[in-house]
Amino acid sequence: MTPSDLPPSPGPTDPAVAGDGAEAREVDRWAERRRIAEQSRGERHWSLWGPYLSERQWGTVREDYSRDGEAWLFVTHDDARSRAYRWGEDGIAGLCDDHGLMCLSLALWNGRDHILKERLFGLTNAEGNHGEDVKEVYHYLDAVPSHAYLKQLYRYPHGAFPYEALIEENRRRGRSQPEYEIEETGIFDDGRFFDVTVEYAKEDAEDIHMRVTALNRGPEAADLHLVPQLWFRNTWAWRPDGEAWKPRLSLRPDGSIACEHPRLGSYQLCFDGAPAVLFCENETNRRRYGGPPDAPGPFKDGLHAAIVAGDATAVRDDAGTRVGLHYRLRLGPGESAVLCLRLVAGARPCPVDRDGALLRRRIAEADAFYDALTEGIDDAGSRAIYRQAAAGLIWSKQLYRYDVQTWLQGDPLQPAPPRERLDGRNRTWRNFASADVLSMPDKWEYPWFAAWDLAFHCLPLAVLDPDFAKSQLLLLTREWYMHPNGQLPAYEWEFGDTNPPVHAWATFRVFEIDRARRGGRGDLAFLEGVFHKLLINFTWWVNRKDATGRNVFQGGFLGLDNVGVFDRSRPPQGFGVVHQADGTAWMAMYALNMMRIALELALHNDVYESTASKFFEHFLLIAEAMTDMGGEGFGLWDEEDQFYYDEVDMPDGRMLPLRVRSIVGLVPLFAVEVIDPEMLQRLPDFARRLNWVLQNRPHLAQLVSRWSEGGIGDRKLLSLLRGHRVKALLRRMLDEAEFLSPHGIRSLSKAHRDAPYSLDALGASFRVAYDPADSTSNMFGGNSNWRGPVWMPMNYLIIEALRRFHTYYGDDFLVEYPTGSGVETNLSAIADALEDRLIALFTRDAAGRRPIFGDRPRPGPADPAQEELLFHEFFDGDTGRGLGASHQTGWTALILNLLHHRARREAE
Repeated sequence: MTPSDLPPSPGPTDPAVAGDGAEAREVDRWAERRRIAEQSRGERHWSLWGPYLSERQWGTVREDYSRDGEAWLFVTHDDARSRAYRWGEDGIAGLCDDHGLMCLSLALWNGRDHILKERLFGLTNAEGNHGEDVKEVYHYLDAVPSHAYLKQLYRYPHGAFPYEALIEENRRRGRSQPEYEIEETGIFDDGRFFDVTVEYAKEDAEDIHMRVTALNRGPEAADLHLVPQLWFRNTWAWRPDGEAWKPRLSLRPDGSIACEHPRLGSYQLCFDGAPAVLFCENETNRRRYGGPPDAPGPFKDGLHAAIVAGDATAVRDDAGTRVGLHYRLRLGPGESAVLCLRLVAGARPCPVDRDGALLRRRIAEADAFYDALTEGIDDAGSRAIYRQAAAGLIWSKQLYRYDVQTWLQGDPLQPAPPRERLDGRNRTWRNFASADVLSMPDKWEYPWFAAWDLAFHCLPLAVLDPDFAKSQLLLLTREWYMHPNGQLPAYEWEFGDTNPPVHAWATFRVFEIDRARRGGRGDLAFLEGVFHKLLINFTWWVNRKDATGRNVFQGGFLGLDNVGVFDRSRPPQGFGVVHQADGTAWMAMYALNMMRIALELALHNDVYESTASKFFEHFLLIAEAMTDMGGEGFGLWDEEDQFYYDEVDMPDGRMLPLRVRSIVGLVPLFAVEVIDPEMLQRLPDFARRLNWVLQNRPHLAQLVSRWSEGGIGDRKLLSLLRGHRVKALLRRMLDEAEFLSPHGIRSLSKAHRDAPYSLDALGASFRVAYDPADSTSNMFGGNSNWRGPVWMPMNYLIIEALRRFHTYYGDDFLVEYPTGSGVETNLSAIADALEDRLIALFTRDAAGRRPIFGDRPRPGPADPAQEELLFHEFFDGDTGRGLGASHQTGWTALILNLLHHRARREAE
């Protein structure tokens, strides 16, 4: 039965849906490339509107004005429907402009939930037995960089959403048990759910069509209320002249919605069918939060009150700052309904794209865009993985607004924040003032940027949209992000924490990807711009994170959360400085990355030759310290175990090694650079300086004792490890009883499953055991685990390092792979094999199963042509099952780069 308030839905064989050959032949294959170019040249602002709307604004630091800094408790999921946000907005499958002034998203109600479904639900850090976790089923299915086409699927149950069951069961379970997922509640059994697909297609930069398709997958008819909603972010309640700048939504005589904003200008929202048009105000419900019972409304939760509670007084029918279009549907088994909207600048006529002609054109252009990108990736399964990973990466862009100075001191029309705030989180970062679109790790679980996550994101982003990738790397070095002392902000919960210094590495890799796209012409202005700021950041590391002046570095947890014996950011009382194998190795890598950038710039401006020499010398000093800390006869390499370990100063003057075989000890592999002889010929001053150092600093020259011999093609090697140690480290890394899993390199040796590491010192006891999946430690909230799982970015760096070593050592340098197999192979082949293991996480095995899904029940039926995938934060070290943030496409999107490389080597 066709819903009464919608026009008939085109059937699957209707020409308006299927298209015809003539239309297909007219596809502009380069349309998306042209849009990206127009955006880059500033000709058309295609990025004005995008998927920048957060999926969770509640429970963030920005919205926390509490005395104790408990952000998860100050604005909860239950509060979110009724309290106006200060810094952003959230919604389901939403868009907004690049200043977040006007937002468009979808709300739903199945007639049984106690609230209107306006935002995604998940557990807070204290509620989940493994930390915070979204408890919804949704997938990013398609997207292009200009956002001219976007597609997302949301799966909504027929029955009442199991909010309480998810909270109670996860609270009951301990850390040794897996998380309780929504699929396990049975709410999706027998197909009793709706597949709701939201698509956006742009006619122009400020002309956006929205198409919502709801399909009943169940065996019975079911009711569904769809409520597309448009609203203005509340910018007026925080300023004295706010009312003068208050925007307005109003019903026009022709039935469309007029949208007037003093900054955005005029828009209109047009729609099909005959929904109820419900207006309210994007204002906090003061009646709910201690205000007078007769406080004038309507409030932010007006749509919820009107639709779910039947309170007609909670909305108006003429104007407001928030509007919902209430469509009532009843769908039979397998029946679908389509509704169409259009948001367009100006006041011209705006018919909706009911026949889907624009949508089909944009889909065909997206197909052409990805066909060109995936040329050489022959199998359809890999292309589908590639496209969904790209979609997740693009959908994970988010507008991030946070002015720390204003947040600390408060707004003039609001109560002053508690004085404790001035001694709390981010108090020393008053320079920080973001109002930018950023690549987020996960828009629900991590709806804030993280510096090292973002650096990894930029490699796959550079494949899709190099200019956006470059702008992201430049952005974090701007003065409104970077601290005046040179530190890059880590992440919202504590800007002053320290992430691994991978910004220079990512900058040069993005430069290389972009240079290949530009036919060999590198963007030197970008490279130079980032380099100058990183000079300041490198100095900050040297001055602040080398506590003893030995060129051995700290940094705390360095993004590896619970990998250590204890929290390395806050050693227990009585322990001294922790000399970190990974912190020191990251700095050696940083020095080599900066040297490589300086060499590239020196090819065009010889002033950089001396700068490159400076980083060469600094690398040698760090390499010396790794081997012999300050000439004191001990270093971070353990000769007995043939592995790198952290060491800690003890009160009795001893250096105590922390013999946990973890990925901390593999990070030294990353510090490797190979210099071609042509580079030295073109940069004679740099070559002379190198030779001077090697001749006049014999103790440093020993670290590169084979420099004069050269490798394959007379290349020169700079590395923390020479051949013997490379083989010794790889012997452990490639052992299936230790680090090598079927799906990549684990973050902790599996040997610690049967032999956990224990430390008893200064009256305290510590223990580290192998956990292949979710964390059993409550360190850092227990919401991520570096004690066994596979992490994509670290594996990516391992693969890259092996390939760089191979360019020096060549095919004759053989290592047993796997350890104990009796089969020896070269480093390039091992890198290829590790690459295949990572890609296999997402591909179907012989039984037709994808490791990422493990044994978790999947609500189906899945589309056999394009199964909906997830791109998790990390993966079970034994089974490959996806873990952590389920939509962290950010750094897991490195699968794009791996697929590209595999295609190239297969072509060769």
